[in-house]
Amino acid sequence: MALVSAADPQTSSVSSTSRYCRYHVFLSFRGQDTRKTFTDHLYTALVKAGFRTFRDDDEVERGEGIKPELQKAIKHSRTSVIVFSKNYASSRWCLDELVMILERKRLSADHVVLPVFYDVDPSDLRKQKGSLAEAFARHQKTQPSNKVKEWREALAEVADLAGMVLQNQADGHESKFINKIVQVMGEKLRRRPLSVPHIMIGMHSQINELNLWLQDGSDDVGILVIYGMSGIGKTTIAKSVYNSNYGRFEGSSFLENVKEVSQQPNGLVQIQTQLLSDILNGRKMKISNVSEGLTEIEDAISSKRVLLVLDDVDHRDQLDAVFRMKDLFYPGSKIIITTRHARLLRAHQVTKVHEVETLNSKESLELFSWHAFGQDHPFEGYIEYSQKIVGHCGGLPLALEVLGSSMYLGDSIDVWKSALEKLEAIPNGEIVNKLRVSYDSLQDDHDRNLFLHIACFFIGKDKDYIVNILDGCDFYTIVGIQNLIDRCLVTIDEFDKVQMHDMILGMGRQIVCLESEKPWKRSRVWQHKDAFNILTEKNIQLKALSSTCTCSLETVT
Repeated sequence: MALVSAADPQTSSVSSTSRYCRYHVFLSFRGQDTRKTFTDHLYTALVKAGFRTFRDDDEVERGEGIKPELQKAIKHSRTSVIVFSKNYASSRWCLDELVMILERKRLSADHVVLPVFYDVDPSDLRKQKGSLAEAFARHQKTQPSNKVKEWREALAEVADLAGMVLQNQADGHESKFINKIVQVMGEKLRRRPLSVPHIMIGMHSQINELNLWLQDGSDDVGILVIYGMSGIGKTTIAKSVYNSNYGRFEGSSFLENVKEVSQQPNGLVQIQTQLLSDILNGRKMKISNVSEGLTEIEDAISSKRVLLVLDDVDHRDQLDAVFRMKDLFYPGSKIIITTRHARLLRAHQVTKVHEVETLNSKESLELFSWHAFGQDHPFEGYIEYSQKIVGHCGGLPLALEVLGSSMYLGDSIDVWKSALEKLEAIPNGEIVNKLRVSYDSLQDDHDRNLFLHIACFFIGKDKDYIVNILDGCDFYTIVGIQNLIDRCLVTIDEFDKVQMHDMILGMGRQIVCLESEKPWKRSRVWQHKDAFNILTEKNIQLKALSSTCTCSLETVT
């Protein structure tokens, strides 16, 4: 069972239904109409293509409700293919099955529903005319009104989904139509949801906001930038949004770790190749260079509505390898970019900017508790030190997860106390390494040195005060601070003072500490104790040197 926030119980059902799938396809149909003809041929073709397909072979009437095995099959299928025939709506079991399929789709956005209109038209379902009107006239006499209303709404809803109509495709030839259905199912099954953490405290409201933006029905080509410091959850949010929406687009691609991949030999071409494979349904293309790849991408994205996510972008050339202008995309396409660089794109190019915030204290304690205790609150006796560790994390999900997972329930309170004291003196190495990516990505030594100066000496100081001092030391402080802000390394508060997240601060000072075990050999000294020891040591050395010189002079005389 997935661990989820008690405040968001729906997540449990979504994750459990979407992560375990016994069948590729659940095949729904009216048995008397097509069981031994069209549906049988379609079932055979799906199985032959390698899809685990469920169909109900029971010819006997089902009784008053859907059998439990049918409910489980719907729940544990990745897709549902519904064959609508003239008499489909005459069966109350088929209608109940339809309601359950649509409920499965609502609970799990990655569940694909493909309506197949065999000898009816989508408008027949939408308006419920012809044979459907006759069926509902009979249902109205024998079934509760609320049940009939539910069936009508389900038919209207499924009629608006993208489906396949026999009369409109393959010139009405059933064999060609079946082959086309199998091909479409192959494309849909190849596009699978991405893995996301089971525990996503504090992210659901942000995900819902971005889903609304993606689902506004606009034909505009939109660019969304999700930015924030390392470890704050940008990629997790982007993956969740992608999982909820990729089925709405004709093509989709999630390009993960763009920065890391681009630094590999021929990395930009690798990115282009992956993108083309994704949106061309697995077709491999050989690309010789970035320019050739860009031409192929522009041709592909101009012909279909796509959802494109570029994760962890830190330089403009990584974007330029994928697209030059958003106007080249097919209407309604959407691009999502996650980055630590707030001004990666010019303002006029971006449709929406979403800054990911740190968690509040309640959310932080809940996330830490799931990782440390397997529940949404600390065990009795561990509350005080849990709260102190959470306070040390400053609402950063990465830190809460790493430190929560590193604590052990079997350890005594003294061990927890010692662990906290160690953290305050020596930052966790795993967290430092992940946060350091932002520092290493700064454009030059000027900005890196400026960052270290601020981390060691100027936190909480007035911005003008810092500028006056560091400009006198040959720094270009104003533009340097802006670069640090753009990289989510520092912030300016409402009092115009320079601030830094505690974990970023610890990372900066740890970089300096790693220069040498001996404080006097480091580039910066900020702790009073170290400064006093260095000055004392220097004073002793000076006295020794002075004494040596005096003795030498006396010897000469």
